[in-house]
Amino acid sequence: MMLKAVILIGGPQKGTRFRPLSLDVPKPLFPVAGLPMVQHHIEACAAVPDIREVLLLGYFPAQQLQQFVADMIAAYKIRIRYLQEYQALGTAGGIYHFRDQISSGNPDAFFVLNGDVCGDFPLQEMLDFHTSLSTPSLITIMGTEATRQQSTMYGCIVEDKETHQILHYVEKPSTFVSNLINCGVYICSPDIFKRVGEIFNSRQDFYSCDDSEGTETIQLEQDILMPIAGTGQAYVYNNDRWWSQIKTAGSAIYANRHYLQLYHKTKKERLATNGPDKPTIIDDVYIHPTATVDPSALLGPNVSVGKNAVIGAGVRIRESIILGNTTIQEHSCVLYTVVGWNSNVGAWTRLEGTPCDPNPNKPFAKMDNVPLFNLEGKLNPSITILGCNVNVPSEVIVLNSIVLPYKDLPRSYKNEIIL
Repeated sequence: MMLKAVILIGGPQKGTRFRPLSLDVPKPLFPVAGLPMVQHHIEACAAVPDIREVLLLGYFPAQQLQQFVADMIAAYKIRIRYLQEYQALGTAGGIYHFRDQISSGNPDAFFVLNGDVCGDFPLQEMLDFHTSLSTPSLITIMGTEATRQQSTMYGCIVEDKETHQILHYVEKPSTFVSNLINCGVYICSPDIFKRVGEIFNSRQDFYSCDDSEGTETIQLEQDILMPIAGTGQAYVYNNDRWWSQIKTAGSAIYANRHYLQLYHKTKKERLATNGPDKPTIIDDVYIHPTATVDPSALLGPNVSVGKNAVIGAGVRIRESIILGNTTIQEHSCVLYTVVGWNSNVGAWTRLEGTPCDPNPNKPFAKMDNVPLFNLEGKLNPSITILGCNVNVPSEVIVLNSIVLPYKDLPRSYKNEIIL
């Protein structure tokens, strides 16, 4: 069997809720658990023996991803290419635009993964399900369960419980439809290009010559899934493993925790261990080999430390991501915070955010992507974020705040966005 995988990574206009972290590096390259977000997707694809090529589709300038793609080819020994769209073409428009590259070599099927989801992707199991169907599926969706309240924020699937055929699909319905939601991971038969082509051509006829804007933006969810639901051509594979979206910087901390947990099963060597002349580690921690951490520091649970970072004596870090080339001076405390690249945090300073984790008492609860401001116009409590090149003086407290890049903080802050 010959397969390909397509990862949709969007472009610079996307990921606005991920600012200020996406100002310096394309959102798909933001490190979670020590690896760029989209590398977790590539790793999951490379683990499926029949996948021969991984294509990244997006409209970031190619030079922003050149080095990353070269690193990935070296790491996974698999063909990887970045195909740059000339504009945002939508989730199906991009696949249609690059249909020749995807179809070359005649793959039997191809995976499509949204770049802003994270999880323990059971791709091989999903493939086995897809190939075992008695009637061939044009598209198989990975679905997972959400709570009744949260389901309306996703694409909702109504399935035939016996055959797992999709009977009905609605993208972000206004009322409750089903608590089975779309994970943004698909297996498509090459026949899907015909289907997208029909939509593309019908739109070309519909728009007059002077109004060609928007004809090429085709969405997989609304334009393909909704019409073919109930026709026997779409199926759902139920995934009971961990899955989430990464829409906001706060959700990066949540994803960081789960990817670190996943390393226990798959890549134990990536996790830091306790030992003489080493810092004290609690549970799951990733420390880049080039980072320097004082042996008297205490890290964990759920901490990632980036390349060339320096963590001073007596520092306490938990539930946080410390990005590359950052210095955290002695006896500082960092909780539920993302510290941007090249930042400097003084001694005896406290950076603290408020976690926005899913409710642990509700099975299937997903991460709520809370808006920045509440109805009174006040900042909702959330993860504290320092952009890149931020300088925090000694002995101050930064609580539930977002600091944009290149700031020297003169004092303590609480519940503020520091522009």
